Amino acid sequence: MPPRIAQIRLVSSHPQVYAPCDDSFALVDALLADRSKLLDHHPSICMEIGSGSGYVITSLALILGSESKNAHYFATDLNPHATEVTRQTLEAHGVHAELLTTNIASGLEKRLSGMVDLMVINPPYVPTPEDEVGSSGLSSAWAGGENGRSVIDKILPVADNLLSERGWLYMLFLADNDPLQICLQMRDKGYGAKIIVQRSTEEETLHVIKFWRDPDIQIEGNEAVSGGKTAPQRGFDFLRSQISRLSFRETRQ
Repeated sequence: MPPRIAQIRLVSSHPQVYAPCDDSFALVDALLADRSKLLDHHPSICMEIGSGSGYVITSLALILGSESKNAHYFATDLNPHATEVTRQTLEAHGVHAELLTTNIASGLEKRLSGMVDLMVINPPYVPTPEDEVGSSGLSSAWAGGENGRSVIDKILPVADNLLSERGWLYMLFLADNDPLQICLQMRDKGYGAKIIVQRSTEEETLHVIKFWRDPDIQIEGNEAVSGGKTAPQRGFDFLRSQISRLSFRETRQ
């Protein structure tokens, strides 16, 4: 029997709340692809930043199910309508999360610092004028500023602070966001990275990338002195080739 995810017919809606779309489905597909690893991971605290309709956090709770019955879920959104819609979606599926209307994770950064074992984020990634970023309405779900990076670049340090030593982050990016540069930036903080899902639609090319704290990266410099490439270096070479090929195909179409 396939694992349950949120049913679209039970997902609540509001005119000012972003409805599940290709990016939402890609993020949930990434969680499904990694389900066995997630169950073995036994996350205690799970969190979504930018919950929107609640489709992703609800799907996550259903994917983990009773096998992670001790997991506690949190979800935040800047849009108060989204917080209410997320609550309704969770209730319709019989699952629960602690909800907070806030900017990124303000109000939780001290409380949950170093405690989040699993984080999922579908950020505002669409390149837009900067003055569209940070509104409280529907546009807050997609308006990402220059290169779609304005909000992403604010979220990443917050995620780094919240993630536990064994924390995993699943985050969605648009090709225009320069995901390779983001991966290299996270590498500098000691994170490994892997593309879990990559998908091209008529309008955009999406990557769902998983990040985790990788102790091998922290000693990579010492190993590199002896010559040859370390495992993390080889992994990032492969990641670079994946992103480059997909981006090249996109530019030729």
